[in-house]
Amino acid sequence: MGTETGGTVTGGPRWWLRLDGLVLLVGSLALFATTGEPWWLVPLVILLPDAFMLGYLEGRRLGAFSYNLGHNYLLPAVVAGAGLGSGSDLLTALGLLWFAHIGMDRVAGYGLKYDDGFGHTHLGWLRRGEGVAQAGSERAPSGRSV
Repeated sequence: MGTETGGTVTGGPRWWLRLDGLVLLVGSLALFATTGEPWWLVPLVILLPDAFMLGYLEGRRLGAFSYNLGHNYLLPAVVAGAGLGSGSDLLTALGLLWFAHIGMDRVAGYGLKYDDGFGHTHLGWLRRGEGVAQAGSERAPSGRSV
């Protein structure tokens, strides 16, 4: 299946993946509460993973790669694991907030990106100019069926 019109989850599985995002968001924040780190860290760092979007300044291919690098579970698991292994509550908290960011994005419909455009994600197409996933629609922005 090519990335031009396909490669997105539709129907019930998309709902389940967004529910997974909610579980990740709530669970990460609940675990964050156990670290003893101050809650002011949440608004300070929750959007930092979006810095991975800067790759789009160099083009769609690098942009999709860098966005996906910062929005999958590998790097936050390394950070949280390093925190647990070293006994650093701050590192653990930062990894958990990174997981929370990913969960928040998934709930909002922001999925992993294809390199044909920022709006083509594994959770569906994003509406142009709105920043939210198309709810209940299985159509690409061009009108093609997905």
